[in-house]
Amino acid sequence: MIITFTANPSIDRTADLSVALERGGVNRIVSVDDGPGGKGINVSRALVLAGAETSAVFPAPAGDPLVQAVKEANVPFTLVERDVRARTNLTVTEPDGTTTKINEPGSPLDDDAQRACLDALLEAAKPGDWVALCGSLPPGPSEDWYARMVAEFKQAGLQIAVDTSDAPLVALAKHLEDAAPNILKPNGLELGQLVGVDGPAIEAAAENGDFLPAAHAARKLVDRGVTAVLATLGAAGAVLVTADGAWVGNPPPITPVSTVGAGDSSLAGLLLALTQNLDPAECLRHAVAYGSGATALAGTGVPSPDQVDLDRTKITELPLG
Repeated sequence: MIITFTANPSIDRTADLSVALERGGVNRIVSVDDGPGGKGINVSRALVLAGAETSAVFPAPAGDPLVQAVKEANVPFTLVERDVRARTNLTVTEPDGTTTKINEPGSPLDDDAQRACLDALLEAAKPGDWVALCGSLPPGPSEDWYARMVAEFKQAGLQIAVDTSDAPLVALAKHLEDAAPNILKPNGLELGQLVGVDGPAIEAAAENGDFLPAAHAARKLVDRGVTAVLATLGAAGAVLVTADGAWVGNPPPITPVSTVGAGDSSLAGLLLALTQNLDPAECLRHAVAYGSGATALAGTGVPSPDQVDLDRTKITELPLG
């Protein structure tokens, strides 16, 4: 079972433009797509399409449009009921695949709601299950909330993946000695935040075919107790680092449509492969193929297995020395 948690869920509204976005001008939308959003919900959506056992845990009012959207996506879920609406996030996509996001901050989670979320996760998962903590935090929880949750889940015998950013990610990095997750999924900029190096330089190197800076940075997190680091590096691909080695994955050729949900789909692909006991190289192959599959879809689309090109996803082992 893979349980996902989205602390700050949303309705994701994607607006497609026929020409490049003109800042300060009048931009006409050619199509709009609304769907259930939040990183954990996206992960569960991809897992459902792959036939994996999953459940999404998130806070929202029982009658919120988000709840209906999750039902329509056939995603099993546990609702932590609240009396404030889920946020709506806007994504604007341009014909060349450029994506601009405008995200609401989300509704506050008070202490009672935070405890209810934690209890719902502990009730849904049993020892050995995966729990994926995904996305930003709404107002209310302290920056170290994910770190405290990881520490408690480890004591409960759960396997934990974390995909977050900014202050919650930095706070987690400060507590790795007690709260190191099994999987940490930063992008290049976030990887730089985590280990105190130049994130843009990591991404620039990967764009030029040099993945060693990303791998060396990820190894620092493995040395501090993280079991595996999946560093997603945009169109260049991704790096997976464990105590046993490092691998780079290059995506198959695609026509990019929208990057929304690509990182979420990468995490879904990795978790799917891990539950099948595949080796690290094949786990990375699934992660990269799922991420690129999402990039080829419009809106907040997540790929089904027949939209994932495993055969043309290249995996190479990296010598870290």
